[in-house]
Amino acid sequence: MDAGNCPVCGKPLPARAGRTGRGSVYCSAACRQKAYRERRQPQGLTVQGLIDDIGRQAGRLVPQPADALYSTVTELSESVAQLRRVARTVRDTTQDTGNSAAPGDSVTATPVTQLTETDFAALTEQYRREIQVHCYRMTGSYDEAEDLVQETFLRAWRARDGFQGRASARTWLYRIATNTSLDLLRRTARRPQRYEPVPGMNHGDGEPPARITWLQPYPDDEMPLTGEHEQPESAAVSRETLELVLLAAIQHLPPRQRAALVLRDALGLTAAETAEALETSVASVNSALQRARPTLREHLPRERSDWRATVPTEGQQAVLDRYMAAVGRLDFDAMAALLTEDATLTMPPNPFWFTGRDAIVDFVRVSLDPASPMFFGHWRSLPTRANGQLAAANYVRRPGTGVFRAQVLDVLRFDADGHGDRIAEITSFEPHLFPAFGLPLRL
Repeated sequence: MDAGNCPVCGKPLPARAGRTGRGSVYCSAACRQKAYRERRQPQGLTVQGLIDDIGRQAGRLVPQPADALYSTVTELSESVAQLRRVARTVRDTTQDTGNSAAPGDSVTATPVTQLTETDFAALTEQYRREIQVHCYRMTGSYDEAEDLVQETFLRAWRARDGFQGRASARTWLYRIATNTSLDLLRRTARRPQRYEPVPGMNHGDGEPPARITWLQPYPDDEMPLTGEHEQPESAAVSRETLELVLLAAIQHLPPRQRAALVLRDALGLTAAETAEALETSVASVNSALQRARPTLREHLPRERSDWRATVPTEGQQAVLDRYMAAVGRLDFDAMAALLTEDATLTMPPNPFWFTGRDAIVDFVRVSLDPASPMFFGHWRSLPTRANGQLAAANYVRRPGTGVFRAQVLDVLRFDADGHGDRIAEITSFEPHLFPAFGLPLRL
């Protein structure tokens, strides 16, 4: 490829126009992202390949414009984090078996039963993100999904001698992850409850929503990478099946119905593959689905009847911007104008809930009005994405202090009956997951 052309599409690079410093490597941000995704593709992942890639990325680090520097540093940090996870898996499996790991080469040509710890760690790293998403669908908890991925890989390492090769390593790992998740669900035996009134609070006139204390958001940046030039193996990498309202509805299903639904409708396995993963019959899988699908529809909003979710629009992005600005100004009228009349606010795992625009505004006024004796402080917000939805990371500066500290992550759902330009639901989460979203804990 000519040095003056983009290595992805072959088009000429932008003219330098007398600028000094490092020149453009790609002709556009789209080509940069495409090259980044292709470097992250799982085929042929090796430890040495990761090390070499980190070296190449580090070699490109030079002073440059802010956006370009941020993109280059982000690529480097992602590769380092990937190598760290491989090393951690090697360490954990070595400690588990008492063996020492040998240097690994490409994992794609060696049977699972013959892999060293290092090779095996590289193999599992290829599927980490989609296995973690699968565990998250099963549990609704980001923290638990992280733990379940580690447990899945440890179980896979211990059971590698029993891998017969009839299915792909990916399908084998999904089967282990499903059963690991089911074991957790059996131990916890938790089911959603209804919120109950809190004395002294105006909750509004609507019915109490479902209370799912373990529900957590999932960072968009942690989802499996997809793009128009890629052909995902299944719906497993689809962001549509991670929307919070769907995750909440899934939590109402008994564990085995939940597993059957996720494997068939989200992951896209056949009935026979699902039956094998659950160690049951095809008839049992079909029966579980016949019970699960109507239950799922009962717990979806009235305008929703299936998995389909909509991509946030420019108009909704504008609403998010106005929402963050209103919070920063402590402008209650502006906040109210952005909400539907029957909007809801929940705050898992806390017991607070509100139905209706007036009840929500009354609640926030107590702590956001500077004239209130319970005034909490001044706020700043950063935009982010969770579960394929728009979200705001909110920070508060308490009176008498000079630092904004992470306070709450608001994930927004917009009305579907209208034009999608008002907020129908706010789910507010505690701030301990800010780092998972690449967000600082202080501003």
